[in-house]
Amino acid sequence: MPYVMVQIPKTPAPPSPAPLRSVPTSADVARLAGVSRATVSYVLNNTSAVRISEPTRRRVHEAAKELGYVPHAAARSLRAGHSRMVLIPAPTFPVGPLYSRFLTDLQGALGSLDYTVVQYGTGGPHGDEAARAWAELRPVAVLVPGSGLGPRGVAVLKRSGARAVVTLGPETIEGAHALLMDHDVVGHSAGAHLYDRGRRRIGVVVPQEPGLEAFSAPRLDGVRQSVRGTDATVTELPLAYDEEAAAHLAARWRSLGLDAVFTYNDEYAMLLMRALKDEGIRIPEETAVIGADDLMLGRLLRPRLSTVRLELPSGRELAELVHRAVRKPGTEPETHKVLGATVLHRESS
Repeated sequence: MPYVMVQIPKTPAPPSPAPLRSVPTSADVARLAGVSRATVSYVLNNTSAVRISEPTRRRVHEAAKELGYVPHAAARSLRAGHSRMVLIPAPTFPVGPLYSRFLTDLQGALGSLDYTVVQYGTGGPHGDEAARAWAELRPVAVLVPGSGLGPRGVAVLKRSGARAVVTLGPETIEGAHALLMDHDVVGHSAGAHLYDRGRRRIGVVVPQEPGLEAFSAPRLDGVRQSVRGTDATVTELPLAYDEEAAAHLAARWRSLGLDAVFTYNDEYAMLLMRALKDEGIRIPEETAVIGADDLMLGRLLRPRLSTVRLELPSGRELAELVHRAVRKPGTEPETHKVLGATVLHRESS
């Protein structure tokens, strides 16, 4: 039998892995832009103490973009003596479109001042214990919505290097800047409007959602203050945010003898109006309705929803407060009343 030799081709060796590209440095940016490393640092760190021409700034930014260079945040923090991180803990209460717009505006304003905004989730501890977790990130400033943080938490944050602690809520906290949002003005405006329209038996919706007590209680109190000493009465109406609860309240509405209702906000107004109309209750003839927040959907309802427009500070104003506090951390904490209210009368009241 003839012998046949078959040559088996060799399996080619796998290609060598491509060498890892080195991380671009400020020296690489400087070479490409034709400037010094110091100039790169001045430009990318927005240093205002040194004048850099606009063409040079443009060249540096273009070189950094081409190389994919990103400044090292930790190194920049070491040079500056503090970070540029502003930490905003997520609220522990349900938020609506109004607060979301305010937060977006604030983030943009802080970004234009070269701060990095980090939102911190709500899971885990709260109040002073949560402050320890926030402090681990070494923020230069912390903006705390709502209540719960106390003087001990403020002290923990400051010892960790936070130059500014700002609270947005109904009360001042020792050691912190305070933007006071006293929600009784919202209820007072709604109650005064209903009274001026001839309503004397006023219901006030009090949401049953956890976390809203800090807002609903002062709004209820504001309505009571607006009619104190008059012949009007105020009835508290606990209400969960679901159709079944609204239908149950609407079913006994006529037995309550109410001729008006302040619904806490526009979302509760829409929920209750639908239930009242299902019961054949005419709005505003039998019951006037007013909400709060001035949401677009309220204008699309029929009848169009009367509402209280909340006037919050602009993101720019708050960002400038943070910036002042970061630059001069030893100054006395500032306190500002920032929540205003204006009634927008429409067809529902």
